[in-house]
Amino acid sequence: MERALLNSPAPGRHRRRRGAAAAAAVAALGLVAAGAAAALSGGDALASTTAAAPLGNNWYASAPYLMPEDNSPPDAAAVMDATGQKAFQLAFILDSGGCTPAWGGTSSIDTDTAMPAVIQKIRSKGGDVSISVGGYGGNKLGQGCGTPEATAAGYQKVITKYQLKAIDFDLEEPEYENTAAIHNEIGAAKILQQNNPGLYVSITTAGTNAGTGWFGTQMLNEAKSQGFTPNNFSIMPFDGGFNGAAAQTDALVKFNKILQTTFGWDEATAYAHEGVSLMNGRTDAAEYFKQADFQTVLDFATAHKLARYTYWSVNRDRQCAGTVDPGLSGSCSSVAQNDWDFTKFTVKFAGATPPTSTPTASPTSSASPTGKPGTCTLPAWNASTVYTNGNKVSYQGHNYHAKWWTQNEIPTNSGQWGVWADDGAC
Repeated sequence: MERALLNSPAPGRHRRRRGAAAAAAVAALGLVAAGAAAALSGGDALASTTAAAPLGNNWYASAPYLMPEDNSPPDAAAVMDATGQKAFQLAFILDSGGCTPAWGGTSSIDTDTAMPAVIQKIRSKGGDVSISVGGYGGNKLGQGCGTPEATAAGYQKVITKYQLKAIDFDLEEPEYENTAAIHNEIGAAKILQQNNPGLYVSITTAGTNAGTGWFGTQMLNEAKSQGFTPNNFSIMPFDGGFNGAAAQTDALVKFNKILQTTFGWDEATAYAHEGVSLMNGRTDAAEYFKQADFQTVLDFATAHKLARYTYWSVNRDRQCAGTVDPGLSGSCSSVAQNDWDFTKFTVKFAGATPPTSTPTASPTSSASPTGKPGTCTLPAWNASTVYTNGNKVSYQGHNYHAKWWTQNEIPTNSGQWGVWADDGAC
């Protein structure tokens, strides 16, 4: 993705710059207070990432991509409060050499303390993350590890380090033109799926006006030959001469036929294994996809029961300062919008209802209405139960109703802009 940025100084999808910029980005996220970074080393930081319960697959299927250390990263917690989004797709893991997984190919996961802080922040609010491996450009583990087993071992380090319940294989250029590399990646995905029961696995690849190109079709054939079926195969219908949502939905129809032909599925089964990954605003190829386009593709995805609906990227989900369209940017959309307009579409795909207003201040604890609690007759809140819009519960002498999809969010911790509305004492 973001192909045009490959030779551009602007930060894009395929690369991550570290050093002073990365340190400033972490500070901007508000994830590590002064002095806390040192405390969040090794086990302490990682232990905190295991507290959240796994989310439903609908949230992993809707997780938009987020680069937490590049492209002026937004505060993930603020995005969650403003939209109701629960899951994010953190990007990207590459090979730093010798089959060694690293963020952007430069920051080894073995010594990483920044990402655990990001993940901790999201999980503390009842959310979770998937991690995307690959992307456009860079050295991938499939290219450097030699075998599916070695490639899987490298990715298993990532899963173990961050206690992942979901992973995305973003198979693009130049890797997907390498037959041996794709054999390793698909084989690794199959091994991880077997060795991590319940792991959510998505495969993302390039989209074309024909659905996907020759290399994408070869990747599907490789999956078939290995007997591997992920949770979804997703295409990216942009940067390929696409003109609006109609061209994107047409590509999805054609990709569905490719899935049918490859795997012998009927149309409905193929859609149940098909996903879409969009790009908001201006693309590398100067295509423009606005909110109406996202709505059209969302309507198509829900009508045909697609398995995934996501986009690149949350970093770009805000209007550019000054000139609305300054050209391609990794940190704004280059179209007119409100902050987080595009993320609200992934929330809807997950089955939740985004908040109707955006917080203007940091969330605060809900003030309990005055009055002596009586006997509660509503069902007691349960951490393992999934609640949706309108579901009612009781907790610590008060009644609450859910404003959107939620699981394992304590009602009293919800705050003014949280999922639970305090309906007063029982």
